[in-house]
Amino acid sequence: METLHYLLMKAHTETNRRILAEAAELGLSPGQPKILECLMQCGEINQKAIASRCEIEQATVGSILLRMERDGLICRTHRGDNRRSLFVSLTPRGRELGTRLIGIFERADREIVRNLSAPEAEQLCTLLEKVCGIAEEETKTI
Repeated sequence: METLHYLLMKAHTETNRRILAEAAELGLSPGQPKILECLMQCGEINQKAIASRCEIEQATVGSILLRMERDGLICRTHRGDNRRSLFVSLTPRGRELGTRLIGIFERADREIVRNLSAPEAEQLCTLLEKVCGIAEEETKTI
């Protein structure tokens, strides 16, 4: 049997490859699907929170957002008297692509567990959530 870290990496790579291929057909580049999903879930949110939720460096998020803004997927605005923090929200075009992207994610999820029973798929999610929680705890102590 393969090691856990290898299996986790391989599962991520295969799933990500499938998602990015379909997302590219929508004109999305790597990094954009994750941010679109975040904005679909959160609505308006600041760049720092996007970086945290998507586990992407803030500078990288900034460059991805520039492209998304240029492509008409998002808009960034200041809220109130806070001139330092920009809040990001989806444009109608961004929301439409986000909806289509959710379908891509759902298909990828179904495909990846197609040979598992419903209880096995649920158990897999539960175990992966536990693994992620432990990994996050470990990262905080480093």
